[in-house]
Amino acid sequence: MRRSKQELTQEECVQILKVQPRGFLSVIIEKDYPYSIPMNYVYDRNKIIFHSAMEGQMFDSIKKHDKVSFTVINDGKQEENEWWYVFKSVILFGRIKVVENEEERIRKLTLLGNKYFPSEEYTQNEIKKSLKRTLVLEIDIEHMTGKIVTEK
Repeated sequence: MRRSKQELTQEECVQILKVQPRGFLSVIIEKDYPYSIPMNYVYDRNKIIFHSAMEGQMFDSIKKHDKVSFTVINDGKQEENEWWYVFKSVILFGRIKVVENEEERIRKLTLLGNKYFPSEEYTQNEIKKSLKRTLVLEIDIEHMTGKIVTEK
């Protein structure tokens, strides 16, 4: 990182990943173009977990290129009496794969659902309804950096 004073610790990066609701998954698509998709996710054991449909541009991409990046930014904080915000961002790099084992798929979907749904019961009902048609993906994080950004 060019400006080490702005660098976040690994612990700060993990905390941001744990609490923020969305990030941007970046993959490589046709003709080597980057493609970024806003995604709900959950952080678990140095992995980022997603769900997706079992077809589409993102799925086609990861079958060809398993290297991806994922970016998360917090809401930021506006300094009192100032126009600018100070926010924190995390970018990570890793390899994405489809989770095949059904027990692991259910465990990971439960973590994901419990982050967003109002109750465990709601989560389990959604998993029962959609498990067969839901792709579960995970990024194994290889490298991660974070920084504090001031917009001024």
